[in-house]
Amino acid sequence: MRIVGGSHRGRPIIAPPDRNTRPTIDRVRESLFNMLLHSPSLMTDAGKNRLEGGVVLDPFAGSGALSFEALSRGAHHAYLFELDPAARRVILQNARDLDMAERITLRGADCTKPGPAPAPADLVLMDPPYRSGLGTQALAALDREGWLKPDALVMVETDAKGSFAIPPGFILLEERQQGPARLTFLLHQG
Repeated sequence: MRIVGGSHRGRPIIAPPDRNTRPTIDRVRESLFNMLLHSPSLMTDAGKNRLEGGVVLDPFAGSGALSFEALSRGAHHAYLFELDPAARRVILQNARDLDMAERITLRGADCTKPGPAPAPADLVLMDPPYRSGLGTQALAALDREGWLKPDALVMVETDAKGSFAIPPGFILLEERQQGPARLTFLLHQG
């Protein structure tokens, strides 16, 4: 795996060695970030993308690839949740290798029970285990605990045949199929 764009383009990142983590593949990440940077429907009301100087939340971090891609493309800070100790070690190694350790906060906590937020996020990049139903639970919990700005953009990745149950307080902006994945974009109406 590698960072596909931004200041760290081409830099390698590692993934956890087990089969419990399913990193978002490079071409899906590239499509996702192109949409975030260029799709008018995903911009703020002022016409700005949510990456530049923004705070990113990565509730099911895995290798941290989505957060590191966002940081490479201009995000200021990323909050990552990851329960698996091996995956947390990989995230920290990637952060050191990319000189981004000061730009992340890693929590070894369950994102369905996140606790109060230190800072609300502009952008949520959520890649929960496929067909687990955890994404809906996590998003509702993160909303309750103040992890999202009132107009935060949320991206949820599911498998191409899957769907996502949208919790109250969010509206669907668009959905796109990208290879083996479906990307659902929501707007928080907090």
